[in-house]
Amino acid sequence: MYDALLIVSFGGPEGPDDVLPFMENVLRGKNVPRERMLEVVEHYQQFGGVSPINEQNRQLIVALEAELQEHGPKLPIYWGNRNWHPMLPDALRQMADDGVKRALAFFTSAFSSYSGCRQYRENVAAAQQEVGSQAPQFDKLRMFFNHPGFIEPTIEKMGQALAEVPADRRDATRLVFTAHSIPLSMAENCKYEEQLREACRLVAEGLGRDSWDLVYQSRSGPPQQPWLEPDIGDHLLQLKNDGVSDVVVLPIGFISDHLEVIWDLDTEAQQIAAEIGINMVRAATVGTHPRFITMIRELIEERLAVDDGADTERMALGCLGPSHDVCPTDCCTYTPRRPGHGAK
Repeated sequence: MYDALLIVSFGGPEGPDDVLPFMENVLRGKNVPRERMLEVVEHYQQFGGVSPINEQNRQLIVALEAELQEHGPKLPIYWGNRNWHPMLPDALRQMADDGVKRALAFFTSAFSSYSGCRQYRENVAAAQQEVGSQAPQFDKLRMFFNHPGFIEPTIEKMGQALAEVPADRRDATRLVFTAHSIPLSMAENCKYEEQLREACRLVAEGLGRDSWDLVYQSRSGPPQQPWLEPDIGDHLLQLKNDGVSDVVVLPIGFISDHLEVIWDLDTEAQQIAAEIGINMVRAATVGTHPRFITMIRELIEERLAVDDGADTERMALGCLGPSHDVCPTDCCTYTPRRPGHGAK
């Protein structure tokens, strides 16, 4: 049924000269002040103009190739990004040259939203149009926010970070999960918040905790445009006022420790925590955890069975059930609001 697997991701610069054109790709058509863009450019330049995300995707592909080679299905893996090389049109051209007719697509995003799912589908469709009639057809693998292959390694990562807190203070340590903030007008027509809260609950429950916080990071819109809150920095200040001494922060909205995680949490949030006297331990993302890599194979096998008409288990923890395979036409639509036009 399928000839290949395409990894679809965000992309990131791999040198100082890449940063500005990369950011212009990211923000093209978006209502983001130029001064904010240049501020983020400087963040990248402080790390040599290199985002870890491309190398992290290479490592994921190597691990997944080994997984598929050992267990099957033995699909060749291609990789295309939204914003930087390897770009999606180039990946589709290579697939067409190799004779690929129909492929599965894995998006490196666990949660449903316009930017995390629908926009990637639009990116693939635009790349197909650019490549022309020889471009392969695609079916995407479902979102995996509550798949045990995502939740179980996340529990493990949070537990490892929690173990770094002195034992006599561990029970009082606050568990804080972060995700990329999005405009409220985007959040209104997707299940992003609902899925995030369910994933946080499942991870906390796996650690025997019933108290946790979901906060946000990396907002980029103009100040007058409402985005999901609270911000991680503001939340740390509130926790300090509440008498909290220790915090474990896990970026559950991301699957790898790329530059937004490194800057927003390991740099800015850690600086705030140090200034106000909170011990902040940052938990790692799932990365190439073996259970996560196996999860991708399980999603492939699940989709193969669905297309064959077989009755197969769709693994999902919690009460929301597995995400859909095929997105409805109105799923995660987003029309940006200009300040003063419906924004509160």
